[in-house]
Amino acid sequence: MPSITVKNIPDNAYEILKQVATINHRSINSEIICLIEKATLSKPFSPEQHLALAKRSREKTKKFLLTNDILQVAKEEGRP
Repeated sequence: MPSITVKNIPDNAYEILKQVATINHRSINSEIICLIEKATLSKPFSPEQHLALAKRSREKTKKFLLTNDILQVAKEEGRP
């Protein structure tokens, strides 16, 4: 199996990578492999697909009207 070396990783990017790897219970190497697989195996998402998905979502939710009163209740819910 091929291997690569990544040089000059910015400190903040490395720290975030380390945190994400810990959250996902992976080594840093395994996390990098997972990220590479996601980036290279994902299917392109065209603007037309995105717009069609947005249109379907709007159709599903158009009957729900959010008023300021509803939003205020949601904001205050659970607060002391």
